[in-house]
Amino acid sequence: MTDLQKRPLFKLAALSAVAAAALAGCGKKEEHAPASLPTVFVPAGSEPLKIAFAYVGPVGDAGWTYAHDKGRKAVEAEFGERVVTSFVENVPDSADAGRIIRDMAEQGQQLIFGTTFGYMAPMRKVASDFKDVKFEHATGSKTAANLRTYDSRTYEGAYMAGVVAGSMTLSGQLGVVGSVPIPEVIRNINSFTLGAQSVNPKISTKVVWVNEWFNPPKETEAATTLINGGADILFQNTDSSAVLQTAEKMGKRAFGWDSDMSAYGPKAHLASVAINWGPYYIKAVREVLDGQWRGGTSAWWGVKEGAIDLVSIAADVPADTQKRIGEVRAGLKDGTFVIWKGPITDSTGKELLARGAVADDKFLRGLKTYVAGVEGKVPIRH
Repeated sequence: MTDLQKRPLFKLAALSAVAAAALAGCGKKEEHAPASLPTVFVPAGSEPLKIAFAYVGPVGDAGWTYAHDKGRKAVEAEFGERVVTSFVENVPDSADAGRIIRDMAEQGQQLIFGTTFGYMAPMRKVASDFKDVKFEHATGSKTAANLRTYDSRTYEGAYMAGVVAGSMTLSGQLGVVGSVPIPEVIRNINSFTLGAQSVNPKISTKVVWVNEWFNPPKETEAATTLINGGADILFQNTDSSAVLQTAEKMGKRAFGWDSDMSAYGPKAHLASVAINWGPYYIKAVREVLDGQWRGGTSAWWGVKEGAIDLVSIAADVPADTQKRIGEVRAGLKDGTFVIWKGPITDSTGKELLARGAVADDKFLRGLKTYVAGVEGKVPIRH
């Protein structure tokens, strides 16, 4: 690790412990190997469980990594001296992540969370070499005996944001700043568009891809391009607040993503799609402490579990739209409302879901095309 880009784990663990004392961020299904690892039971009063987090961006005070770090802090608040947590920021979304994650394992971390899709292959490799360490991979699709995956149904928040956008747009043209063209992001773009079209079927969506998760200058440029092209409301699947700030400067409206970003553009802000990782992180850590953690599984939590929501809805959003959001939220919680229900066609007119058909998780995890109303074609990821 370099001092400029990554914080040394030992130093961070020590700082985290001091802070705790002071206060007290999809492919085919993988065949699961049998969960036969020895369990780790950590009773009160024994050595604390060592937990490390690999973050794809800086923690900052908004966005994807910030939301994960709030989850880490929730773990510290829940378990106190029974855990010691540490993290490394700006871990590259590439094979080099393996070196950092391996460092974590070699330094005695017992539970390691990797918080972005691109860590999948490196984490699987390190997990195969450190079978007594527990690994958790966010947004991934492949597991092992000591590796499991977890995710948030962000598309549920994206749909609710779309309902707001559909009621507020004047031009009928929405814009999305996309990060990386993987099913997770395509699913969010599509769900946002479906939400808007539930209000006005004629609405269309333009997408500009930046091919990175966190790059404020590129996000700003993409947002500017979309506004200059006629979009009056912007959505994003990138990690910084640059899109919202650009909308604020250019007199348009936008949404926050992954956390409440309202402070970054109070005039532009319509609402924020916010992830709450705390419940899952607390569950995972408790399972390790109680000797109940098992690999080879996947969790995908949404509104039902309190993992995703649309928050800080602007005061000028019409009352009937806010009521509709409440109905959608309640329906997602109790299972009476389904976002992905046919008839749905793709942007070429091909049927994706027949009338009355409901998408299952396999379908949702494998989305690689736009729905009707999203302009252009999904780029090929290199």
